[in-house]
Amino acid sequence: MNIAQYLDSTYLKTPAQSGLSEEETLEIDKNLAKVAIDHGIFAVMIRPDYVSEIKKYIQENNSDVVVGTVIGFHEGTSSVEEKLSEAAKAIEDGADELDFVINYSEYLKGNLESVKNEFLKCTQLCIQHQKVAKWIIEIAALSDEQIADLTKNISNWAEENFSEEDLSKIFVKSSTGFYETKDGKANGATFEGIKIMLDNAGKLLVKAAGGVRTPEDAEKMINLGVKRIGTSSALALIKNESSSEGY
Repeated sequence: MNIAQYLDSTYLKTPAQSGLSEEETLEIDKNLAKVAIDHGIFAVMIRPDYVSEIKKYIQENNSDVVVGTVIGFHEGTSSVEEKLSEAAKAIEDGADELDFVINYSEYLKGNLESVKNEFLKCTQLCIQHQKVAKWIIEIAALSDEQIADLTKNISNWAEENFSEEDLSKIFVKSSTGFYETKDGKANGATFEGIKIMLDNAGKLLVKAAGGVRTPEDAEKMINLGVKRIGTSSALALIKNESSSEGY
């Protein structure tokens, strides 16, 4: 199995979180891009501040590696206006795919119309610019029933408001990797959580993000039906190695 074509090679720490400088962070992102170019990895997933430079780097190397970024990361609580502004800037800077953190806090409060509003407006922005929109639902913060319900709602909103062609550019995604869990609970993709998402995603695609650290797990996720895997272990996976990376 060619795992590389499913992978979003990911680095999402800010300089403040890593203790590195802006320049050092940019070098990490450039190395991420170089590895993706050299090994046929589908995409790199980076912070918005670095999209412009990494897009330029990839183009200079005559590569078609996709550049993805995150919006409303990682809490998802920013307003729809803030998410739209951040997304518009990322698109202007050259992002091909935008991974939005859905406002799952509002969902948990029962404010479904608010969540629907941000989904529709932000997805529409992406579709208008021929970009891919992925919606992170942060499954570690949800019960199995809530994972199913939120995934199903996103699927219904998408199918009711976008064309069949547009649906191929909309994903539901499991995790940010930054959610703090208790009692050793996984904060990323689990086989059980992903199965629930797949069972309720309808015509939407599913991305498993976080916690996929062995080639066997990656292949199992792909065989379940996921179309993309977000991981900081991309190189290890395609070398048929296990990794202890956090995401």
